[in-house]
Amino acid sequence: MKARLPKNMGAGANQNMNAMVRQAQKMQDEIVELQNEIEEREFTATAGGGAVEVVLSGKKTIKSLTLKPEIVDKDDIEMLQDLVISAVNEAINNIEQTTEEEMSKITGGVSLPGLF
Repeated sequence: MKARLPKNMGAGANQNMNAMVRQAQKMQDEIVELQNEIEEREFTATAGGGAVEVVLSGKKTIKSLTLKPEIVDKDDIEMLQDLVISAVNEAINNIEQTTEEEMSKITGGVSLPGLF
């Protein structure tokens, strides 16, 4: 038995579908390219007025941690720990914000769960 398509579902519908598939593939390629680019970037954040500086890769791994000697106080380790945590969290937030902003340029603001 042969299926019948409605009159408005002729060859034009196939062309529209093919164009949508091509556009989706292009968007996917751009997203993958941007994800790779972000993973190669470095993100720097500081805390304590620059007393602690942390550099993370776009993959959210710490590349370097710099502490100014004057903040190292054996009697106040908690402050140092808090500053390190604060700097790391700020750098992670920078990565996530950058990723979200740049992805929205590709996706036109449409959220694509699981992609970023």
